[in-house]
Amino acid sequence: MTGSERLPQPLLSMRQVTKRFGAVEALVGFDLDLHSHEVVALVGDNGAGKSTAAKVVAGVLQPDAGFIEIGGEPVTISTPSVAHGLGVATVFQHLALCDNLSVTANIFLGRELRVRPGGPLDEERMVLTAQSILRDLTAGIPSVRAPVRDLSAGQRQAVAIARTLTSRPRIVVLDEPTAALSVVQTAEVLMLIERLREMGLGVILISHNMTDVRAVSDRIVVLRHGRINGEFDAASTSHEEILAAITGLRPSGGASLAPPTVGQRA
Repeated sequence: MTGSERLPQPLLSMRQVTKRFGAVEALVGFDLDLHSHEVVALVGDNGAGKSTAAKVVAGVLQPDAGFIEIGGEPVTISTPSVAHGLGVATVFQHLALCDNLSVTANIFLGRELRVRPGGPLDEERMVLTAQSILRDLTAGIPSVRAPVRDLSAGQRQAVAIARTLTSRPRIVVLDEPTAALSVVQTAEVLMLIERLREMGLGVILISHNMTDVRAVSDRIVVLRHGRINGEFDAASTSHEEILAAITGLRPSGGASLAPPTVGQRA
């Protein structure tokens, strides 16, 4: 990218966002841009502030200072429902799926389609829509009529991600999506994340697994004690340099590495 070229308008822009819990500074002066066709990972030790940042985007927490823009427009994300209306979907670590319900019922839980307002459920349209979403994600779900209790942990994650897509979001926040998964299941979830990028969404990925982060992310933002302690190009930065930023061996405020063209991995 030449000096005269500019990246497109960010889907999400956060500037100097701060969140305190009493005397504890959970997030301080946090800046983040997220573009379409981009996966940005937030990493750091426990208590670093990454989950706080995600909850601010999701409307679960409201910042004490700073501002947020979505699509170039200033916004106040006061509740999760407001976030949803702004095109932000979040999949937290506890997926909140109903084991006794089918894949389709889980995907449309709370947003069921009806034949007419106040009328019976439009089961056929929900089944066809669920199949279409899972097909777009290339998710390996045997049947949308199968109960969720019969699915693997990786397939459950696919259902949770598919549920977010019924609202056609622009931004998806994933909180530890590969935690406690097998190698095969992790690979399936990483493919889902890459598919979200290909579909044009902006993805914020929170993870402790550096192998997963470097495999699927475009940029890696390291948080330490609520502050950014480095921003890295995932394709060209060593595992050791990222760990140094996480542990504090790399000084805060060091030069960030320029990311590649948005949506392109080296």
